[in-house]
Amino acid sequence: MSVLKAKRTTSKAEFVNKANSIYIETLGFLTRMSARYARLLAEPTAKLAGEVIDHAEKANSIFPKGEVNIRLRREHLLEARASLMALDVRLTHCYLILSQNPQGAFTTDSKGKNLPPAEATEKLDRMAQSLGELIDEENELLRGQIKSIGQAEQA
Repeated sequence: MSVLKAKRTTSKAEFVNKANSIYIETLGFLTRMSARYARLLAEPTAKLAGEVIDHAEKANSIFPKGEVNIRLRREHLLEARASLMALDVRLTHCYLILSQNPQGAFTTDSKGKNLPPAEATEKLDRMAQSLGELIDEENELLRGQIKSIGQAEQA
């Protein structure tokens, strides 16, 4: 039986789902870069997005019972957040590069026809905005998890 949308709450493991969404959107964003820049920026940026998922999954798989498990879980949450913050900076660099020639990042049909400059800029801005919002949400989720770990230690 499903729960009414109005009565749903945020899952305690939502930070894992959000990390997966960030990874997928990051890859979509990076595929817009020209080959010239992609070979320099895409792989390390995608790796950071992968680290966010990896550490989120690791933290989620450790039940916070006992001092050692609590410490390990916190370490993975902190690593996930650190990778997320580094990813945010890298994506800003990617956005600045893409914004120099937004038309080159988008085609409208199989013939390779480019979007008009205003439409390309708008589409790029929407993609960056969406990714930025996901990163902000993930940051809040991770901070909440880290805070709850601190409360578990004090108990």
